[in-house]
Amino acid sequence: MAGDRTPNTALADVIAECGATYYALAREIRAVAAEAGQRLGTGPSAVAYWVAGGTPSGQTPFYIAEALTRRTKRRVTAAEIGLGSAPTGGALDGDPLAVIADLGRSVMHRRRDFLGAAFTAAAVGLPLAYDHEAVAATLRAAEGGGTVGSAEVATVRQLTETFRSVDERLGGGHGLTTVTAYLTDTVAPMLTSRFTTAAVRAEAFGAAAQLACLVGWKHHDLGREGAAQRYYLLGYQLACEADPNGHAAWMMRALTHQALDLGHPASCPELAEAALGRAAGKVDRQTEALLLVTAARAYGAGGQGVKAARALLAAEDAVTDTRDPVPAYAAASGPVAATVASHMGKTLTAMKDHQAAERQYRRALAGRTPGTFQLKHGLTMATLGIAVAAQHRHEEAVGLWARSLDFMGGVVSDRNRQAVKTIKSAAAGYRKRGVTGAAVLAQRATELLKGQA
Repeated sequence: MAGDRTPNTALADVIAECGATYYALAREIRAVAAEAGQRLGTGPSAVAYWVAGGTPSGQTPFYIAEALTRRTKRRVTAAEIGLGSAPTGGALDGDPLAVIADLGRSVMHRRRDFLGAAFTAAAVGLPLAYDHEAVAATLRAAEGGGTVGSAEVATVRQLTETFRSVDERLGGGHGLTTVTAYLTDTVAPMLTSRFTTAAVRAEAFGAAAQLACLVGWKHHDLGREGAAQRYYLLGYQLACEADPNGHAAWMMRALTHQALDLGHPASCPELAEAALGRAAGKVDRQTEALLLVTAARAYGAGGQGVKAARALLAAEDAVTDTRDPVPAYAAASGPVAATVASHMGKTLTAMKDHQAAERQYRRALAGRTPGTFQLKHGLTMATLGIAVAAQHRHEEAVGLWARSLDFMGGVVSDRNRQAVKTIKSAAAGYRKRGVTGAAVLAQRATELLKGQA
């Protein structure tokens, strides 16, 4: 009976601590769930029900905990607010090989508690306190079985590149289970083998880290942000075994970009700076440019305009130095100059310098082959349209968006779908104002969304 419920004073206390109204907290919970690909109808009455002792279902306790974490600006767990224990996705576990197995089962068995897990703002900074040496000792103790040489590692890299190139053309939803199974069933057991040399061992862990990063990216592209974050953290652990300087810094970059894409910049400057500190003098200048532009984005999102401008200038200088080869993990993002230009555009957009952002987006488009980077090309053209529209060149923006839709058919990607929704909404507004081409654009976007449903 409702009258027999015991009020949840722990939850009530944290809500009081953050000073949120039930209405505001419900809105934040819905936003957290949406990041995990879940649509909730949570309202203030639901919050009142939970405070009165009711029990939220499914992953909702973890969405509530994450919403309160963001409100209080400290780590709040589901256990603290009387709603269970925290999921395993929010920590850097001691044995990454066991984590590969657990995560792989969760993906291949389509476990909703994992696929629907929320992105955790508090986990963004976990690499800053990670004890690499303790984990390295655990991994070395597990070595045994057969011997692995450079040929086996080269095969992993070749297959990873194949998976990645398909992902660029068809989106993160294409082949996710296959890629995950390869990491889980083939690559992870290889990491427990004996290696012919220490260099081969480092290469093997580096290849595994790249594959884990790709799986994380595929989840991110599908809007499964909690799962993506967990694979990025796993990739960071594996990268530390391969190269605790450059490659580990690269994985810190991935975690930073995810948080920035989701609008959670709080820990990003510190993480981006730490990545730069690790890599300084140990990577080529183009990779340094990619890390610098990440720092610029973090500064820009955090309102640190002066620091952002300095980092942009430094990145622009570094990217022109092509004397040294780019490592495989950085080369996987595509032509470096185009990637740097794209993130410069995003930084300048956040700083509301739309004219400068437009120039960078055009540089990014010019630097990538559309057929090879179909997903990136379509999304970059869509953001270019936004920059042009912000300068009141509305017919030109409609034309750019129409061209961007040419690249978006047949792509299994939530980011792609969200871009089409944005275009549809803008086109509907322009149609009412009589902007040339807007009606046709709105119809095309509508049909494309129906095809992606």
